[in-house]
Amino acid sequence: MFQRRRSAVALRHVAFEGLGLLAPIMEHEGWNVSFCEAPVDDLSHSSIRDADLLIVLGGPIGVYETDSYPFITREIDLLERRLAQGLPTLGICLGAQLMAKALGARVYAGEVKEIGWGSVTLSDAGHASSLKPLAEGSPVLHWHGDTFDLPATAAGLASNENYENQAFAFGNNALALQFHLEADPRQLEEWYVGHAVELAAAKISVQELRAKTAEVSKIVARQADRVFTRWLAQLGQDQSTSKAAQAR
Repeated sequence: MFQRRRSAVALRHVAFEGLGLLAPIMEHEGWNVSFCEAPVDDLSHSSIRDADLLIVLGGPIGVYETDSYPFITREIDLLERRLAQGLPTLGICLGAQLMAKALGARVYAGEVKEIGWGSVTLSDAGHASSLKPLAEGSPVLHWHGDTFDLPATAAGLASNENYENQAFAFGNNALALQFHLEADPRQLEEWYVGHAVELAAAKISVQELRAKTAEVSKIVARQADRVFTRWLAQLGQDQSTSKAAQAR
């Protein structure tokens, strides 16, 4: 029986921060993905507003910088609508912060800039979620200076020594990741160039970061596949259940 491929839209803020390791997983799991350039495209278009899945990617700006970047307000409005309707939504780094803001939480500059490979500690809810493969101290890429409070209606999934909120779930269809589980080690050379000023200001050695990336490259590919495949499969089950209930 023919099964319709579902549609996903990825909101991109800078060209070099794309889907990374998530791209082949989406293809394998039967998703058609199109990109929207968040700063310039019409975020109210039905193809974005009603996509089967919305993925909001990272970027080097703050949620609170709406005076400089007015499109942020339109992104928050879009996320408020999708989250209120329980539509599948994935936020990564800036995307996670935008989701937190859309759910009424505070987003603000943190005390520590995290750039580099580290781990997270899962909460009980995290262990029961699609993030379970990260339970053994698996390496994830941190690249942020801002943080957020946990939305009142969300379940905290992960933390580390610097930040209490590293991931949360909202209902069954929304996942927010402060860290970059999708980061493809082969594509990080573009990040080193694109974030050159930030890396220099933070006194981060590109050579050391590159060496650590090479060390963890095989591990992060496997864990991205395990986590995202689990989460996407869960979406399929939730949507199928919902449609079956509506058909009764």
